[in-house]
Amino acid sequence: MAKNNKIPKVSIVILTWNALKMTKDQLKDVSKLDTKGLIAETIIVDNGSTDETIEELSKYTLSNMGYKFIETGSNKGFAGGNNYGIKDAIKRGADYVILMNNDLILSEDILTKIVSLAEKDKTIGLISPKMYFAPGFEFHKDRYKESEKGKVIWYAGGILDRNNVYSSHRGVDEVDKGQYEKIEDTDFANGACMLITKEVIKKIGTMDETFFLYWEDADYSEQVKKAGFRVVYTPETKLWHMVSVSTGNSGSPSNDYFLIRNRLIFGSRYSSLRTKFALLRDSIRLLFTGREWQKKGVTDYYLHRFGSGRWLNSKK
Repeated sequence: MAKNNKIPKVSIVILTWNALKMTKDQLKDVSKLDTKGLIAETIIVDNGSTDETIEELSKYTLSNMGYKFIETGSNKGFAGGNNYGIKDAIKRGADYVILMNNDLILSEDILTKIVSLAEKDKTIGLISPKMYFAPGFEFHKDRYKESEKGKVIWYAGGILDRNNVYSSHRGVDEVDKGQYEKIEDTDFANGACMLITKEVIKKIGTMDETFFLYWEDADYSEQVKKAGFRVVYTPETKLWHMVSVSTGNSGSPSNDYFLIRNRLIFGSRYSSLRTKFALLRDSIRLLFTGREWQKKGVTDYYLHRFGSGRWLNSKK
């Protein structure tokens, strides 16, 4: 895998917030990963947990790779928390950083496959693998036969509707029958599992903490492409995602708040004038007819209350 006799160093960054059991389950999978031809480590970033996470995971060890535990001191959101891990990894010589949610079930070859792809093509800046719904976590549980569970696609590449500023996953809810088996460029990598190269981080930095939660991976993908790198989907390896365990279901207050506010931020940066006008009309409509936290999301966008906005204050 290594070129010029240099063994690639890869750092897995797993962000956790009051999810001790789920993160320990994730680490069991990490301990089984193939690391042949790699110098590998896992960095657990605690995002201000108040459960027993710090006590238990600060002492944790892995048999197959290095392990480090760091604390942010408070909830910095998805972007801010992961940025702690990214910066630490790069400072200590990582060639690749792989962001992983703590609600994943991993294939044993996930590290070797995605790092090998990045090693072969230095024009690649971001990579995300094929992702399935973990069995029982499908959006439409009654739609599938038992034999199809575990084969229902959650992400096989990202799709951006630039005219309306919506993002979606290619293949979502489809049973995998080999329809997305080509390595190819995609609109955005998915932050649930995303390889970032050292070259990208050195050129454009880390993710924008303005977003706090949602849309940060799409924004980062746009920045990576502008910097001249490719954003790639690969079906050569896969994982299973326990969807919505860590962030709540569609229509939850956090979804309502961050999705609408951050959609407006993204649209203001990358949309045409016509689309920006449509977003303005849509936001005014939501101010009158939206759910409570949609209204708050719109209001905070126009008041430039970014980052956690009023969300964390509402939880205190």
